[in-house]
Amino acid sequence: MSFPRLPQPGPGAVLLVCTCYEDGTALWGGLFDEIGGRREGDVLVLGDGGVRLHLVEGTGWDFLHGGNVPALVPDGGPVTPVAVLADSSVVYGGDGPLLVDLAAIPGRGVRVASARLGEILAALLGGALAFEDLVRDMDVYGMYQGDGGRPAFPAPTAPPHRAFPALPPTAAALLVRTCFDDEEGWRALLDEWGGADEDGWVGVDLDSDEIDVENYPLTALVVDDRAFEGLPPGQVPALVPPEEHATLVALADARTFAEPDRPLTVVDLYDTPGQTAVLPCRMVGSMACNLELANMDFHEFIAEDGMEPWWGDL
Repeated sequence: MSFPRLPQPGPGAVLLVCTCYEDGTALWGGLFDEIGGRREGDVLVLGDGGVRLHLVEGTGWDFLHGGNVPALVPDGGPVTPVAVLADSSVVYGGDGPLLVDLAAIPGRGVRVASARLGEILAALLGGALAFEDLVRDMDVYGMYQGDGGRPAFPAPTAPPHRAFPALPPTAAALLVRTCFDDEEGWRALLDEWGGADEDGWVGVDLDSDEIDVENYPLTALVVDDRAFEGLPPGQVPALVPPEEHATLVALADARTFAEPDRPLTVVDLYDTPGQTAVLPCRMVGSMACNLELANMDFHEFIAEDGMEPWWGDL
């Protein structure tokens, strides 16, 4: 799936893009009632701060993901540090809108309470808040200053030191090696799922009769390329091609080769792009399967600070 370019917002305005449609009609849910403001054509002016939201509708942006937004922002003209998405989680799940970083680490996201959207955008535009502040203070649900627990493994917020190439397109999962210090450990990791085949996949030739459903094996396209050495999770969503959007991206990083259960850093691509879940490698296949079937949500695999994760006894 490819998406059209987004329009150029007016000076000082922020794009508010609808990404959920039914029979060609944009679905906003109760968002407008929750954020308030006054309508001036295709602009919504919020509160005393005067934040201007440029409303964007069009079925070409149906199912647009946060990580794909930076590539669609028009070149030239005024630049805003953030865009806002009203996605299916807003319409059907009652979640807050998704703020997408367009400046520091483009493509990562944070959700904010709808009633606070004007306040938070005014602080971002005025420099009182940075996107890093939002990321550092989000809960396991990806909500800024939400009432959920704090993640045990918060996503790094340091800006990237260099650019990375696009990840290969696939509708399945991606297993990306980002640490190249332990060749033996990398081979042992691949052996967990029977080793990589000649096409670069793991977990495709396993005997279904031997699969442990409690520790479902991962089926993933392996990316073993030094071009991705040091890839931080926040940069991952913008590297996933929109044509075939992966189920998840699991990073084999330094932690993977330093701890006995070979934990992988799994990156959210949908609910809160760039948020991370750190899981034993044996659990990542179950995660991918449950996400693909919509049996569970990403946040259910995020370990909460100070709490034993539910998979600890499995």
